[in-house]
Amino acid sequence: MNPADAMQAAPMADMSLLGLFLQAHFVVKIVMVGLLSASIWCWSIIVDKTLLFRRIRKEMDAFEDAFWSGRSLEELFRSFNDRPATGLAAVFVAAMREWKRSFEGSGRQVQSLSQRIEKQLDVTIQREVERLESRLLFLASIGSAGPYIGLFGTVWGIMTAFTSIAASKNTSLAVVAPGIAEALFATAIGLFAAIPAVLAYNKLQAEVAKAQSRLEGFADEFSAILSRQIDERLSLVA
Repeated sequence: MNPADAMQAAPMADMSLLGLFLQAHFVVKIVMVGLLSASIWCWSIIVDKTLLFRRIRKEMDAFEDAFWSGRSLEELFRSFNDRPATGLAAVFVAAMREWKRSFEGSGRQVQSLSQRIEKQLDVTIQREVERLESRLLFLASIGSAGPYIGLFGTVWGIMTAFTSIAASKNTSLAVVAPGIAEALFATAIGLFAAIPAVLAYNKLQAEVAKAQSRLEGFADEFSAILSRQIDERLSLVA
């Protein structure tokens, strides 16, 4: 049988994306389904984090406007203490709670108050950053491992394709191409999952760094304000 006759005798393979998936080896199918599921989860994280950072920026802007509007610290504390606080408001509330515990207790624990406030600020900032960074590690993992997982599916698919070719003893392009295409489809899905994950991870990490810098800047300013008030109260006591 000449090659032309072999190509005519070989059944036409479904070369659509769905056809490539259905014709693939079950191991390659598992890889494809896993990568597609990971891609869907990555996009849900990307959308959720994008909305979260947008909301955090608005909340920080609103809090800074309220903080620098001239309202008293006590009034601000009462307005933010009765509701869940995030971002700059969480940093402010944590410092004010330590301030009030020190001055409103039975004994005024003013000594080392500045250090305790700074500790509270550091802990709160760390907690806020951890909240912002949650689930970003999954994006990094898929971004780095996705192409290799897809490559594993490709290697497995190519081995299966060549095994079938050896068994059929037919090396015509019509026989070889579908199996190779099925195998390469796994790599394509791996890249489809990995590329958006890497780009989103870098962008979201930059947003985390901006938010952290803003939190630390406000903490330094607020700590300086409270430190001046502590010095004033100590001077009055002396």
